Amino acid sequence: MCSILGYCGKKENVEDIRAALEKTASRGPDAERILSVGKGYLAFNRLSIMGITKKGMQPFVLAGRKTLEYAREDAETVFAFPEEGDTALVCNGEIYGFRHLKEELAGKGYSFISDSDCEILTALYREYGTGMFRMLDAEFALVLYDRKTESFIAARDPIGIRPLYYGVDADGSYVFASEPKNLAGLVQRIMPFPPGHYFKDGSFVKYRDLSEVAAYSTDDEETIYTRIHDLLISGVKKRLDSDTPVGFLLSGGLDSSLVCGIAAKLSGKPLKTWAIGMDKDAIDLKYARMVADHIHSEHHEVIITKEDVLGALERVIQTLGTYDITTIRASIGMYLVCKAIHEQSDVRVILTGEISDEIFGYKYTDFAPSAAAFQEEAQKRIREIHMYDVLRADRCISVNSLEARVPFGDLDFVEYCMAIDPEKKRNHYGKGKYLLRKAFEKDALIPETILWREKAAFSDAVGHSMKDDLTEYAQQAYTDAEYAAGVARYSHAKPFTKESLLYRDIFEKYYPGQSAMVTDFWMPNREWEGCNVNDPSARVLSNYGDSGK
Repeated sequence: MCSILGYCGKKENVEDIRAALEKTASRGPDAERILSVGKGYLAFNRLSIMGITKKGMQPFVLAGRKTLEYAREDAETVFAFPEEGDTALVCNGEIYGFRHLKEELAGKGYSFISDSDCEILTALYREYGTGMFRMLDAEFALVLYDRKTESFIAARDPIGIRPLYYGVDADGSYVFASEPKNLAGLVQRIMPFPPGHYFKDGSFVKYRDLSEVAAYSTDDEETIYTRIHDLLISGVKKRLDSDTPVGFLLSGGLDSSLVCGIAAKLSGKPLKTWAIGMDKDAIDLKYARMVADHIHSEHHEVIITKEDVLGALERVIQTLGTYDITTIRASIGMYLVCKAIHEQSDVRVILTGEISDEIFGYKYTDFAPSAAAFQEEAQKRIREIHMYDVLRADRCISVNSLEARVPFGDLDFVEYCMAIDPEKKRNHYGKGKYLLRKAFEKDALIPETILWREKAAFSDAVGHSMKDDLTEYAQQAYTDAEYAAGVARYSHAKPFTKESLLYRDIFEKYYPGQSAMVTDFWMPNREWEGCNVNDPSARVLSNYGDSGK
């Protein structure tokens, strides 16, 4: 995971750019470089994952059809744009299938200096312009400077796996950066860059929307199982490509277990897996251990206490840049397990199981009144997931100088699964995510009991006591009168419990007046019968059943 910043205007003091970039130094602790381009700057903090030599350091500069080596090893970190350069780029991303694209570009006369996957992007831009974005099978956020047109171009992948935010400074110049903290003090209003869009000449252009489905697939169920199976395996395989060690978060739930099971079969060697749980009532640790034993992984358990949870709360909210209850609860466990991975291993890349719920349904989608309502909810969740679960995975992992990869976010996989007839995805089977489970029934990649285990939210599965400890802590933080006064301070995304008020107050401490960075609270659809609840935990739903066992 790296950190990028693009300042698209004239700013005399480069130290302001450096100070903004250093706020996310943990995303890229290996090296820093700032390039003065036109009337602006491109800046980069590097975490070396692919093409790990110094020649893979960004910003990349293209001159004609050749990548330039413009930086001396003993030089300062601030450089002038080489006179012969015509294109410069910073990108936080993974470009899958880049070797094939690189061969095609070499055939057109382009030459490269590193094994970095992102180096090919300047050449792709010169060949295809902004049409390149629709071509990419990638997770990325980038800012590019085109000297020929004196324009800045920014873009983000269709799901928003890689973070990108923007704002406008007092002089009207656009500023783009990996995280909100980079922009604080540079712009007045910070907003998330819309996934599946590129920015050029002051406008945002949508190039791909995976939530949109032109027509539902007519595949029969056996074909659907095969396609889900093969596409997810392909998504995992792509994400195992790394020049640095890879690890896996293993909660013991269906999604992370499938990712680990697939990877174990593909790797042919023991994986490194991690699970986390409370010291009292960790639901998932035993299930994670079952999976680890089944796939013969080198398994690690991180045990946390109430004091660990409460001690991490403010740091987690500052790291996330959110006040959303669901995201914060789930992030505490993820932050602490990733902290342990960073401190106790040489792993640099982490595979996770996010995005499956949004595609195939969660406990509350059992209450969807129709197939159309199910699909509409799935589309909304996919469009907004960059502000919630994807944000959680990115921040908790990157703040610990690791890179997140999300196989369920594979573009081909999401596109196909979103086009499955939602009537087939609804829970007619007495078991959520039936299609996904059935797709892997024959493989025995994970224990059958895990394949058919009831869904439990990560924050609950770490231990029911974690959510209870947080709720109790918030209850003690405010009297009823203080709570009423606190709620009255806010108009957007109004807090509705003492816990939500506590999180909002901490958020405002670090990001005052920036609540619009998040649309609202990630909650069950309250318009559906059975979902009009005041807590996002599935524990409050009538169909929770065996999820907590």
